[in-house]
Amino acid sequence: MSLLDAAPTTLLGLLSSAPADQISLIDPEQNIRVTYGALRRQVESLAEALAASGVGRGDRVGIALPNGLPTIVSVLAASVAGTAAPLNPAYKEDEFRFYLEDTNARVLLLPRGGAEEARRAAGDRVPILTVEMDAAGTVGLTGVTGRRTVDPPAAEDVALVLHTSGSTGRPKRVPLAHANLSISAGNVARSYALTADDVALCVMPLFHVHGLVASTLATLATGGTVVVPGKFNPLSFWRVARDYGATWYSAVPTLHQLLLARAGAGAARPAGAERLRFIRSCSAALPPQVMRDLEAAFGAPVLEAYGMTEAAHQMASNPLPPGQRKAGSVGPGTDVRISIMDASGRHLPPGTQGEVVIQGPNVIKGYENNPEANATSFVDGWFRTGDQGYLDGDGYLVLVARIKELINRGGEKVSPREIDEVLLTHPAVAEAVCFGVAHPTWGEEVAAAVVLREKVTEADLLAYCRERLADYKRPKQIHIAEAIPRTATGKIQRRVVAQAYSAQPS
Repeated sequence: MSLLDAAPTTLLGLLSSAPADQISLIDPEQNIRVTYGALRRQVESLAEALAASGVGRGDRVGIALPNGLPTIVSVLAASVAGTAAPLNPAYKEDEFRFYLEDTNARVLLLPRGGAEEARRAAGDRVPILTVEMDAAGTVGLTGVTGRRTVDPPAAEDVALVLHTSGSTGRPKRVPLAHANLSISAGNVARSYALTADDVALCVMPLFHVHGLVASTLATLATGGTVVVPGKFNPLSFWRVARDYGATWYSAVPTLHQLLLARAGAGAARPAGAERLRFIRSCSAALPPQVMRDLEAAFGAPVLEAYGMTEAAHQMASNPLPPGQRKAGSVGPGTDVRISIMDASGRHLPPGTQGEVVIQGPNVIKGYENNPEANATSFVDGWFRTGDQGYLDGDGYLVLVARIKELINRGGEKVSPREIDEVLLTHPAVAEAVCFGVAHPTWGEEVAAAVVLREKVTEADLLAYCRERLADYKRPKQIHIAEAIPRTATGKIQRRVVAQAYSAQPS
């Protein structure tokens, strides 16, 4: 019987079924292995220490730790005692101050050394507690005396609070209940037929739902093992995969491309890829050429998925073989209802573009303390994703663009992703991002920025696009850049690029 048959509705329940002697977590740098029995004890102990320090149900526990076992234990324990609020350890002081104030953090968990920006932001307003792990892999709080028993959380209690990226304004606070997260973890596990024999190599940040839900919680939901390096390193990736028998990993396209760059064209499959059942890509658009290159280089099916914070991560995914995986599509809904809606709220037929809307028990009921966002983001029980797309005849979702990123050239709507993908087929282009710039006649004109792997001129690239794109879609300027700005989770910051090249085309 699958562990998922128990259908846990809290993160504590999600951990409860695996045999005590099964390995749950591995730190590959220190070769530390933690069993499920030890993990459950550590989560309970740390939750009781948090309670003794004054954390109660609903209190927000700020966590700014690097990827590793202490982060996973801390997030789970904080979700039991109160509500976990993981933060990017690379934030600057002002960013930490904003998030600590916005969540009204009761305490802040930090490593013993470093984290100076977070310490300054906390000041004397937010108490700091130190998280440490000993040589045996036991995680605990130092300086907290005593323990206080914690009542188990309920399904509707908020386990985790995260923020949207805030690319179009002030970040929105997303409260994810235990039920949202445990249901989403189960959805991911079913999508990829995860079992206790699976080993996930977690390379995504644990302050983001991708790493937390897909790589970690979905694996723990089935009694599998999560291998957690301190950070993604393309130089050691395959050695770690080989040493610990990774059967899958999930990442953003940026990380996949870094691995491809190391592999080299025509090279033999790297040692460490032998046990891979599949490779998952999510959190940013995967160019079809990158999908093909990954499968050729690493010998495993590449499954593109679609997720967002408000849905506790996954909403759709291409299926495992023998199911059909379609390049350029994020697959059918995975235990989540997906529809396409027009501006008036009418549901559209297959093949018709509109806004992607979703329903499911993994989806939040509303943002915290943001009635304006709630009024515009929910319609007739559906959550509006802000993505433009369509469903094909097989029910596979094809994403076109973020609605707010569509380029309006004289009334013609241009999807930047389509232009990105054309540019990426040029052999000299390593990265590409298309965007709109102001134009006195057309309102907006199409422009792009590229990072090159070999020398080519702007004129050559413009000519390449001229052969492959209608005139209104063609970039009229292509800027050659050293790098393309991305978020901490690897998403292209299209608006930042557009602002940098905001001059009107000549």
